Amino acid sequence: MLVPVVVLVIFQVYLDLKIPEYMQSITYALQVGTTSALIVEDGWKMILCALASFAASLCAGALIALIASSLSRTLRNELYSKVCGFSSEDVAHFSAASLITRVTGDVKEVQTFVSTALQTLIKSPILAVWAIAKISGGGWEWTAVTAASVIFLVSAISLITALSVKYFRRAQVLTDSLNDETRESILGSKVVRAYNAEDFQGHKFQKASEDMLDNYMGLFHVRFALFLLPPVVTNFLTMAIYWIGAVLISGSGAEDVQMRLFSDMVAFSSYGLQVLGAFMLIADFIKDYPHVVVSIRRVEDVLRWEPTVKYPDPEGPAGPGCGRVEFRNVTFRYPGTKRDSLSGVSFSVGEGQTLGIIGRTGSGKITVARLLLRNYDVDGGAVLVDGMDVRSYPHDDLRGRMACAFQEPFIFSGTVRENVDFGNQEGSRSDSDVWASLGIAQAEEFVRAMPQGLDSVLLSGGKNLSGGQRQRLSIARAVCKGSRILILDDSFSALDMSTDAALGRALRESLADRTKIIISQRVRSIIDADEILVLDGGRVVGLGTHEELLGSCPVYAEIVRTQMEVWK
Repeated sequence: MLVPVVVLVIFQVYLDLKIPEYMQSITYALQVGTTSALIVEDGWKMILCALASFAASLCAGALIALIASSLSRTLRNELYSKVCGFSSEDVAHFSAASLITRVTGDVKEVQTFVSTALQTLIKSPILAVWAIAKISGGGWEWTAVTAASVIFLVSAISLITALSVKYFRRAQVLTDSLNDETRESILGSKVVRAYNAEDFQGHKFQKASEDMLDNYMGLFHVRFALFLLPPVVTNFLTMAIYWIGAVLISGSGAEDVQMRLFSDMVAFSSYGLQVLGAFMLIADFIKDYPHVVVSIRRVEDVLRWEPTVKYPDPEGPAGPGCGRVEFRNVTFRYPGTKRDSLSGVSFSVGEGQTLGIIGRTGSGKITVARLLLRNYDVDGGAVLVDGMDVRSYPHDDLRGRMACAFQEPFIFSGTVRENVDFGNQEGSRSDSDVWASLGIAQAEEFVRAMPQGLDSVLLSGGKNLSGGQRQRLSIARAVCKGSRILILDDSFSALDMSTDAALGRALRESLADRTKIIISQRVRSIIDADEILVLDGGRVVGLGTHEELLGSCPVYAEIVRTQMEVWK
């Protein structure tokens, strides 16, 4: 699309530079008393040139807008695809607020800049060279003052731009901080109100807002001259051309020479302003570049980021797998911490078996699920699924073998059906499959009570559901996926005891052929598991059935005793 843009811009510049020739002809004709018919003819030619120039400019602008919008779309898609492949460590490196700003705000900055920069970079050199060629035969005095104006304007804008770079860089960091404060205040609004902490959060937001204000005020103090320079230089050049013209005209004797100089002065004034205008466009490009280069680099930082968790390319269709899971002497430490979250952890789960994982807070239970899902990679040992290291699986193959439900489930805006039958692009599951999954998750009753059943609309985050309802829908989503391995990461925490027990029975009876890993704080949620893994301080301190652990694992016995007292 750049080819027709260049053609249209050349045509536009030709027409713009043709107009001063008619101005010169009309001015001279008026002075010598030429017939009005010739003047009217040249006047109509000027009008046609102006209209044709406007049409060419409009078409070129539309094509450039399409180019910039297409680039913006491509960047957003590339960024979204890249971010979706990030591990938890990658997201923490940038922060969620920063990634959102980069995908939206920074890409918008690039689009806006490209839409103006393309026209500038194409039009300015053509206009400048062509206009200079037009005035090269004029008086050297006019040429000198035009050159001086251009040099002064470009030099001043370049200096001011260099001084403002640091403010643009800081602005993006402050924007991320402001977005982060806004996001926390909105998502944590219930907690804020519960603790009467509106003023406390307000001060934090105000501090971030004040920092941004101070930065932009500093930027304005540096760049305010940029708004004054172009009109001042334009006025100076116009006055200088006419003053020099007046001196030249008054110094010439013959009337014919004076008339010729006057018409030349009118034409040169127009050409001189065209030259200055071309360099003003270049100066605007220089002025805006530091602002957008920060956004460009932030976008590039994401696109060039090497993910900490890498997947091999798929070699062929993935097999269904049987659902075996094994941890072999696994050691793991979260980035930036000094203590191992898991140390020498080993266990295995056979096909169709249920493994319960329990332990005190901070014992490493959730870390087991994160390593199995490859949110992080182990520092030592290996995690195996169906006899293969998880690091050997292509992304889709590994994810296809597992389904998971979390303690804090995320409900997407949309219908119940869309949330339970999530990600089913092939349409391979029917409504009966969805209802069956809801039944296993003990969610069928409250979904049928909804006004539109599966078509009932849920708000983003499940704000129109209770905590227990959100967890049950999340479990139904995991069940509906049909993967051989089902990971339930403390996803019973918001359920009452009777629902917990009913859900456990449904999982054992309806999903007997699937491997189930249930992470829980409650003994009752895992008491019937084939084996229970007890973690303490990142180490395995017990592995066996409920009855075996009561006699062999003091940590487990203490957890059971404490919870039994609570149940009583």
